[in-house]
Amino acid sequence: MLDKFLSLFLQSNCPLCQRSTGEIVCVSCQNQLKNCQLNNPCQFWQGKLPLFVWGVYQGKLKQAIASLKYDKHLQLAELMGDWLAEAWLNTSYYKQTKKLTVIPIPLHPKKLQERGFNQAELIARSFCNLTGYSLQAKGLERIKETQAMFSLNSLNDRENNLRDAFVLGKGLQKFRSDSPVLLIDDIYTTGTTTNEAAKLLRSHNILVLGVGAIAIAKK
Repeated sequence: MLDKFLSLFLQSNCPLCQRSTGEIVCVSCQNQLKNCQLNNPCQFWQGKLPLFVWGVYQGKLKQAIASLKYDKHLQLAELMGDWLAEAWLNTSYYKQTKKLTVIPIPLHPKKLQERGFNQAELIARSFCNLTGYSLQAKGLERIKETQAMFSLNSLNDRENNLRDAFVLGKGLQKFRSDSPVLLIDDIYTTGTTTNEAAKLLRSHNILVLGVGAIAIAKK
């Protein structure tokens, strides 16, 4: 009886459907989110900048990312970071790379001030809490205010938009660790942003293992 009484005060509304729930999101929305999950998150782990991705940017996962970024339901970042970490822990890459430095893709200071948080950093923090990896939350800084990537049609326009957009943050200016870096972002679209970040890190002789993302945009 006491448990039932206390549960009345521990219930909250699911940020995605407003049903009452004792979890971050209700069971129904969790199931819909899991429907967006890729069977093989390592299928894009290849090429110059390998990608490890949890799901496809569609349906309930698309709604969840929007709810995090624009409705400020920050608890969703914890859930997404945990799921990304759980998927990573189930791969051979975790066994091969016990030491990793995780760096989230940064927002421009103006955008950060408007939003109040960097969703990639929140996801990366949750990811590191579960994996035990080192987090360099300010490893990169975004010094160029870029246009939204979805507004640019050509690859050349996207590359010009991101060129010289990043510099090393204070946390990496004296970085001498031999542990490789994993970049973290919420959505992977064309890879232009993460490629630019990786190019800068590599120019400073920092080994970039790849990118971890919650969702990949449908081609």
